Amino acid sequence: MFGVARVVNAVLPIMRAQKGGRIINMSSILGLIPSPFSAYYASTKHAIEGYTESLDHEVRGSGIRVVLVQPGVTRTAFEENLTRADQPMDTYAEGRARSEGLMRKWVEAGDDPQVVADAVVRAATATKPNLRYPAGKQSSQVSMLRRYLPRGIFDKIMRKFNEFPA
Repeated sequence: MFGVARVVNAVLPIMRAQKGGRIINMSSILGLIPSPFSAYYASTKHAIEGYTESLDHEVRGSGIRVVLVQPGVTRTAFEENLTRADQPMDTYAEGRARSEGLMRKWVEAGDDPQVVADAVVRAATATKPNLRYPAGKQSSQVSMLRRYLPRGIFDKIMRKFNEFPA
């Protein structure tokens, strides 16, 4: 997160001088929803969501927009690069193994990376940019569910999707 802020602080004076620009931050649907055993990753994406939305309000008056691209599950090596606990607790071994297996299954069936690239291009070239650009059908669906469903119902859906007991 601090690296993002350093880069943004370096480019903002240039964008202010040219009276415009676009900063595109890469988020994830995990910036919108919980993901068991992915707390470190999800927390960084929640942070980039808040940072982007706040910064967009700060710099918009200078003609600069800050936007998010929110990929869903994409066919990459994502699940192989998850940050795991330094000292995993045996109590969670079964749930952790189940969640990692689900993630592998979801990634295999995920969107082609081109879907994300296309969303980045839309975010970069939109005349009137949105704050968020879902990348893929799953990302759009999750965003809508999170926005419109009552919290309790959304929680039940997430637990079922992650194969946790209700």
